[in-house]
Amino acid sequence: MADEQKQKDAKQDPAKKSPQDDDVVGKVYDRHLMRRLLTYLRPYKIQVTLSALSIIFKAGSDVMGPYLVKVAVDAYMSDTPPANLSWLARHLSQNPINGITQIGLLYLGALLVTYLLEFLQTYTMQWTGQKIMFDLRSQIFRHLQRMAPAFFDHNPVGRLVTRVTSDVDALNEMFTSGVLAIFEDVFVLAFIVIIMLRMSWPLALLAISVIPAILYVTRIFRRHVRDSYRRQRHATARINSFTQEYVSGMSIVQLFNREKRAFDDYSSVNAENKKAWSDAIFAYAVYYPVVEFLSSTAIALIIWFGGDAVLRNAGYPNGLRHSIFGGVTLGILIAFIQYAQRFFRPIQDLSDKYNILQAAMAASERIFKLLDTEPTIVSPANPIVGDKSGSVEFRNVWFTYQKLDEAQQSRVATANEEELRTFADIEWILMGVSFIVDPDETAAIVGHTGAGKTTITSLMMRFYDIQRGSILIDGVDVREQDLKQLRQRFGVVLQDPFLFSGTISDNIRLGSKWITDERLEQACEEVNIADFIRTLPLKFAEPVRERGATLSTGQKQLISFARALAHNPGILILDEATSSVDTDTELRVRLALSRMITGRTSILIAHRLSTIQRADTILVMHKGQLREKGTHQQLLTQRGLYWKLYQLQYKDQELDIGDASKPLEPLSAD
Repeated sequence: MADEQKQKDAKQDPAKKSPQDDDVVGKVYDRHLMRRLLTYLRPYKIQVTLSALSIIFKAGSDVMGPYLVKVAVDAYMSDTPPANLSWLARHLSQNPINGITQIGLLYLGALLVTYLLEFLQTYTMQWTGQKIMFDLRSQIFRHLQRMAPAFFDHNPVGRLVTRVTSDVDALNEMFTSGVLAIFEDVFVLAFIVIIMLRMSWPLALLAISVIPAILYVTRIFRRHVRDSYRRQRHATARINSFTQEYVSGMSIVQLFNREKRAFDDYSSVNAENKKAWSDAIFAYAVYYPVVEFLSSTAIALIIWFGGDAVLRNAGYPNGLRHSIFGGVTLGILIAFIQYAQRFFRPIQDLSDKYNILQAAMAASERIFKLLDTEPTIVSPANPIVGDKSGSVEFRNVWFTYQKLDEAQQSRVATANEEELRTFADIEWILMGVSFIVDPDETAAIVGHTGAGKTTITSLMMRFYDIQRGSILIDGVDVREQDLKQLRQRFGVVLQDPFLFSGTISDNIRLGSKWITDERLEQACEEVNIADFIRTLPLKFAEPVRERGATLSTGQKQLISFARALAHNPGILILDEATSSVDTDTELRVRLALSRMITGRTSILIAHRLSTIQRADTILVMHKGQLREKGTHQQLLTQRGLYWKLYQLQYKDQELDIGDASKPLEPLSAD
């Protein structure tokens, strides 16, 4: 019931949507995840080893200061018997001035060694962390490129961006400030305990007597911070998704005056994020003073009992009973006070490292879940190369976007066509579609919205796999061809042209270095966009903003045409390429189209029947089925679905193609 209520709330308020991936909080330590994370350190084992050694020696040099103070006090500033002096004190100068100078130089040397080791450790691990981030982000992006479009249909962009950015940052913090820093704290604690036990084990036990109380307080603190952290991750994920969605659709928000509602939705998510952080801040505000109080209590006990022992050893004439702390000197007492202060600092740091480790475990679990998601569509082990003829054939194709389980797949494989149509649990998009487009032929696909027109073209390029039947491109089933070579055969112009940030020439080439400047300009000439490009200040080097924001829809469409033509595809697909342009631009597109379809197989999808009347074959789709097939005149004679579409649209409104030789006015930048 709780899950149903969450789903209901998410439907009512888009700001409450929360991807399941972001519910992962993660264990404080997961050895399987950690073992997998450490594999990213292998290429940099020299740097990691150097950093680890630096940490060990730095921990040793860190604890030298109080010990040197103890030696100085006992050897030169008190009446400590020579038998009670340390090994170092007996090897220093007997002259107090010279001895203090030697200890000062040793202290300065320890500080310099600490500085150099800290610089070495920090630089090497930060450098290694950046390298790991580079490797991991490259791996994630490369993995995303291998995923089929169905994957992106079910995964919001904001979630995937979070995987590449904030989750990788969490791992970087673990590598640079987490794992090795924990080892440093552990070594410092170990060295301090060893030194204190050697100096006075009763005082050492007294110093660590407050540890159980600190551990209890830390346990409560971690539980509250864990809950706050979980809510922070949820809120951050919703903020990312919400912001990405509403910024992308800001024109719609402003058009329908939804600014206040959108701001209120965002404010609710933002307030939840603030509340989660406020709770964490409150937990820290309580935890640190409590730990500070307990550590100060330990220091007070050391001063109390240690001071009593020092006074007794100095012959204090008060007749007190013998102290159990034995031969505690003034130097030992001062060193213990300093060590106690340093002892509790790593314990506080370990609490911070707890959050870093928890964030890293949760981030790694989400990242590895993404990386472990295998692509559903891959090239076969032994691909077959087609004959490059450009033929397209659909043989009894059945397709649904649903993900079928094994039982459903088995039923589909064994059922006849009549039974397939009766499966209530499967929503078929295409049902028994069969047709052939011969090489160099132009085929048009028409039909109402949702009839399956765009799906047919997606299946040709194997963006999805069909459930039954076969699709042959160049005479070979698409499932038996190499994906890269298969898709290189196609040139696609979509209804909503997509341009990347860069230049106009970059958007036409799309990284294909084999396209020369001459070929690029020729493609632009053939699609009637070259005149407009030459009017720009930088011509083909003119910058293009994200999604081509500085260009009109018609200009972007013609650039998409030039892109498709420059790559010289064997099969050209135009998916509603003229549905969102004005009449003048459509005329240019139609003139360009007449050149582009020459010498190649072409598949046209259009609602405007005037753009497809001269097609060699027109396929009429209706509710996922191929209902009619023929030329324009043949279909009109049949007086079926195509005839009805023609009556509704272009009986008296057919556009005149005009004279292709007539010069066109350059497209304006408006």
